[in-house]
Amino acid sequence: MRVTKSVRRLAAYVPGEQPRSKAAVKLNTNENPYPPSPRCAAALRAFDPALLRRYPDPVFTGLRKELARLNGTAPENVMVGNGSDEILTLAAKAFVEDDERIASLDPSYSLYKTLAAIRGVGWTGVPAECGDVRRFLPRDASLFLWTNPNAPTGALAAPEKIARFARGFRGVVVVDEAYADFASANCIRFATAAGNRNLVVMRTFSKSYSLAGLRVGYCVGPAPLIAALYKVKDSYNVDAVAQAVALAAVKDQKWMKANVAKVVKTRDAFTAELRRRGWDVPPSESNFVFARPPRLKAENVFRKLRERGVYVRYFKGAGTGDRLRVTIGTDAQMKKLLAALEAVGA
Repeated sequence: MRVTKSVRRLAAYVPGEQPRSKAAVKLNTNENPYPPSPRCAAALRAFDPALLRRYPDPVFTGLRKELARLNGTAPENVMVGNGSDEILTLAAKAFVEDDERIASLDPSYSLYKTLAAIRGVGWTGVPAECGDVRRFLPRDASLFLWTNPNAPTGALAAPEKIARFARGFRGVVVVDEAYADFASANCIRFATAAGNRNLVVMRTFSKSYSLAGLRVGYCVGPAPLIAALYKVKDSYNVDAVAQAVALAAVKDQKWMKANVAKVVKTRDAFTAELRRRGWDVPPSESNFVFARPPRLKAENVFRKLRERGVYVRYFKGAGTGDRLRVTIGTDAQMKKLLAALEAVGA
């Protein structure tokens, strides 16, 4: 069997661990701790199994129309993907020539660098805390992936700053707003604005809608860019069941927003408690915090917690190795984490 050189050299993306024990306190993959809307279960019960013998709607007509309505735009400005990760892959195909490169904040979602390697193009990391992104960009960058709020830091960049950058950027800017529903601001109005030529905003059902297992994401942007993404997608990339359940979730904004409010309230209380204990916790506008322990090394805390069945995320590296990313769970889960931290001396 022959494997290409690029794949042999590839450093694959490593997802968060999925513990098998139901007793585990799982705070490592930024999932929502609360169940999705009851309308999702109703959609599953109502789904006609006979439809499974047919291919799904290749252009997600019903879901696309509802997402357009939700975001104040037209269906031709909306693309749906098999998770937002697929949309990122399609963007790397549609918006980057072979002699160009992808750029993103650093640290940020580590999949971005992997996508560049899979695509066979270069990647440039721009310091996440820099004041002027343009200073760090090479001339051959044609796709900029900007996570906002950023991961793993949780920091929110002003949408106006991102819009100004996009207006001066020669390529395409994809704003990855996976955590936007937990934040105080977002970029959707710039994606739907008249005259926008190169800014695309991406969302996911995995976080605020509590549907990480469904694998549905979408993006909003200028019709020519959305049309380009349709050209390079798989023929039937979002299955019929996923389309039906996602549509049900979108139609219950009240449920989603109530879950978000609970997560935000817990996030703020947990942040205050960690700070009281001496942890360094920057402000977060996501469903996680990126915190530095006051005494023990972050990696040691990560391992000690894991031994106790409490799972958080640790990223090695100069910009991330002194901190832990902790997903916000239920109040009960956070109390268990705090008790475990006290037990291990952190």
